[in-house]
Order: sequence, then C-alpha cells, then structure tokens
Amino acid sequence: MEIRWIEAIDCHSHFDHGTVHDRNPEEPELQSCTLPALRKQYQRVGIQKAAFSSFASVLSPEEVTEENELLFALSQEEDWIYQWVVIDPRDPGTFLQAERMLSSPKCLGIKIHPSYHGYDIMECGDRIFEFANLKKAVLLMHPQHVEKMPSFADRYPDMKLIIAHLGTLAHIDAIRRAKHGNIYTDTSGKNSYLNNVVERAVSEVGSEHILFGTDTYSAAFQYGRILFAGITERDKENILFRNALRLFPKLAEGNRAI
Repeated sequence: MEIRWIEAIDCHSHFDHGTVHDRNPEEPELQSCTLPALRKQYQRVGIQKAAFSSFASVLSPEEVTEENELLFALSQEEDWIYQWVVIDPRDPGTFLQAERMLSSPKCLGIKIHPSYHGYDIMECGDRIFEFANLKKAVLLMHPQHVEKMPSFADRYPDMKLIIAHLGTLAHIDAIRRAKHGNIYTDTSGKNSYLNNVVERAVSEVGSEHILFGTDTYSAAFQYGRILFAGITERDKENILFRNALRLFPKLAEGNRAI
C-alpha cells in the first residue's frame, strides 16, 4: 500500500513552562514537551506550524496573564509558533489581554479550560461567547457539557467554536446540531486511539469541521492516526491542513515555517 505524505498544521498544542511540573499529572521524563523537543517531532513528520497555549496557562488560572505575554512574545519571534490567548471569565484583565492580542497576525483565537480553571461553562459561558462573538473570534474549549454547546453556538453565530479532543458521539452530534455550522472539533488528545473515532466523525458530519491537533501527545502517533485513517485522501488533507487554512487566514500568510 502506497502512502502519500501530507503537510500538516497542529491547531492544538501546549508546551512546558511556568510551574507546570508541579501540576502536570504526566511524567516529564516520559513526555517531553519543551518547544525544542516538540519542534524536532514536528520536523520528522512534516508539521509546518503549530498553535499553542502553555501548560501553565491552562492548568493554573493564577498564571494566565503572565503566560499569555510569554507566548505572545514567542509568537512574534518564531515563524512556526502561533498563539491561543487564554481567558478566565472571572478575570477582566484576561479579556483586555485577548482584545489586544487577537489583533496580532500570530494569534489565532481564544482558549478556555473550564475544568482546570475551576468554573462551569454553563454559568460563565455567555460572557465568554458574547466576547468571542463581538470579536468574530475562534474559541477553542476543553470539552465540558458538550451536548449543550449548540445552544451557545446558535445564540452567537459570529464566533466559531472548536470543541477539543474528538472522542465522543456528543462531539459529532454537536457539529451536526449547530444551526450556523459554527462548531468544529479537533483530533488532539488521547482519544485518537479509538478505533473508529475519526472514521465515524467523517462519515456522519464530513471532514470539513475536523482539525488536526496533538495536545503534545507524540506528533508521530497523532499524524499517523490521520494519515492511516480509513478515509479519503481529500478528507485527510482537510483534517491535516486545509480546514486550518480556511478557518485561520493568518496561517496562509508567509512561507512555510519548518
């Protein structure tokens, strides 16, 4: 069987920084997530660009502001690095940060992690989604109350929502139910090991609303999961890079970074 290599864009990743080793449940010796280590993995499999939030910014609400500034500076210095600006709905300063950073050509959108930050999206969601809608921004969220997300997407049609970590039928159903077609998912995280998760999603809602991500779990594994999936070549291209270029025009600017 002949396999054609396809370029890729990692739309969801993290890297070690701040006090991450005090909170990250993974063993650092077995999961190397420094930026140099990740870049070497990307170069081996042909991932051209990657969008990050640091581990510290999603694991600890106390570190969001500082880590956003760090990543903003890194994204200006490194062509291959793009930013997700993290907001905490209880901290007005993170909204001001996001308003400034979203105008950068290297910031792709807003990242939220209600589970680690310790709030309920059903209670804080309107403030977050209303802001994203006003900015016509893309919002990447760690899954929480996935089955209820179409109600937010329908109320705020000018924003686009990526429900991360495709791995449940609820992800697929949410994409189907969104009246404005503004819900997406990504393939990042451990759930990619499920035998039929990618194939089932493509068969039910198509590949146009699925993005490629690693979430720092072995770029080779995550890339191979799509490259060897039981889907068409066009579907693989959509997931690995075409959908990202359509959703994020900023990614199409400039030359290849890796």
